[in-house]
Amino acid sequence: MRRVLILGCSGAGKSTLARRLGEMTGLPVVHLDQLYWRPGWVEPEREQWLSSLARALQCDAWIMDGHFGSSISMRLEAADTVILFDFPTTICIRRVLTRVLRSLGKTRPDMANGCPERFDWEFMRFVWSFRKQRLPHVMKKLESFRGELIVLRKPREVRDLLLRLQSAPAGESIRLA
Repeated sequence: MRRVLILGCSGAGKSTLARRLGEMTGLPVVHLDQLYWRPGWVEPEREQWLSSLARALQCDAWIMDGHFGSSISMRLEAADTVILFDFPTTICIRRVLTRVLRSLGKTRPDMANGCPERFDWEFMRFVWSFRKQRLPHVMKKLESFRGELIVLRKPREVRDLLLRLQSAPAGESIRLA
């Protein structure tokens, strides 16, 4: 496990898991929201975004979280492990709303500078429709992935994964599944 890609709907816990895995493994964490967004929620030019992403993917080791569907194929080619959150929509909606209420007007640690938390109806529609409209495309791309795939469907499964990692002997190669 040297290049871990964490995918799934917003609000599932991708960034939180990435931080925890980074702390536990010592691998550097790359939050795609930090790489992508410019201050004021400005989107970069496509070539600039893909160039930044390509540089990050060239590193020997990383834990990378974020959906960004248009670049999934590129990231899958570089990853050796994929953790996919397939949580119920209600959990993701609740978590996004909680995050907005707790962080409104503040920039989260996993977000780009100058992008304070805000409520956005378009984003909420994205979260609401993720499992029906976007997840099938992700699953199709994962069919050709040759690395280790872990699908987490419940918060308890995330806790169990972290417990397994915590109990692994020091210096032992960590397998997630």
